[in-house]
Amino acid sequence: MSLHVHRYGEGRPVLALHGIKGHGARWRCLAEEHLAGWRVVAPDLRGHGRSTYDAPWHVERHVADLLALLDAEGVDRADVVGHSYGGMIAVHLARVAPTRVGRLVLLDPAIGLDPARMRERAHESLATASYADPGEALAARAVGWPDAPAQAVDDEVAEHLERGPDGRWRWRFEPAAVVTAFSEMARPAVAPPPGVPTHLVIAVRAGLVRPEFVAACREALDGAFTVTEIDAGHMLFIDRPAQVGPLVRDLLSR
Repeated sequence: MSLHVHRYGEGRPVLALHGIKGHGARWRCLAEEHLAGWRVVAPDLRGHGRSTYDAPWHVERHVADLLALLDAEGVDRADVVGHSYGGMIAVHLARVAPTRVGRLVLLDPAIGLDPARMRERAHESLATASYADPGEALAARAVGWPDAPAQAVDDEVAEHLERGPDGRWRWRFEPAAVVTAFSEMARPAVAPPPGVPTHLVIAVRAGLVRPEFVAACREALDGAFTVTEIDAGHMLFIDRPAQVGPLVRDLLSR
């Protein structure tokens, strides 16, 4: 296996996919506090966390990695929860292997985004932040996640920060993989395939999910598509665990 995997609980399998610059342990709170009775499998995606950083980092490679992971875990069919770029990968996983996916829960998915804006974001990501010590990283993350519980910020530093050969501290991800992800998010939006019930959760404050994607999902999925809007920023499952956790549990239980 090329992916490092975080596992939580026992029961019905759920594959949980993080966004860019993230890692699988971001799902710990949601899994342990709200998904009793589910077996949550949360990998660090290629180029992130403790997984391989080897190229390529395009969507097709991520999908192949995840199918190999399901095989290794002995899971024939899993529900899939995806946040941001992980939501885009979840959609493509369902399109490539619809029989391997039960329900989809897409948390503010980054799919079909503006190409010019994604070019800007890719250029911005070339400047990778580093820190003199973990305390400096903690302060920076707290500023970047103003609505997150303090424990979530502490967990992020404990799990996702590493010291480089130069003595500086950085988050665990491959910058080139992030640049590639911004390019992938500019692909034209595609909907999940018919037969895969899909639940879209939109973070209203983020303004990320485009109407074209919603329309494509309604057309493709008919009655098997629902939308919930939450008054939150893009990191909704980190910022609003008491609201998003029960919602995800309800959506997976339908």
